[in-house]
Amino acid sequence: MEITRSWREQKIMLKRRFPVLSDEDFEFKEGEKESMLNNLSRKLKKTREQLELLFAELQTY
Repeated sequence: MEITRSWREQKIMLKRRFPVLSDEDFEFKEGEKESMLNNLSRKLKKTREQLELLFAELQTY
């Protein structure tokens, strides 16, 4: 997947699309990105595959 948007832009877009998300949901420390993604997946009730498709979709806007 080619990333064309910054992480900041992606966070803003996701928060607008899913108001249940907060800044804290996107915070992670070095090496804990997987944990953050798993938490997002759980909070949005999406599989990890669906979450990856969602991030890929953000790149097309």
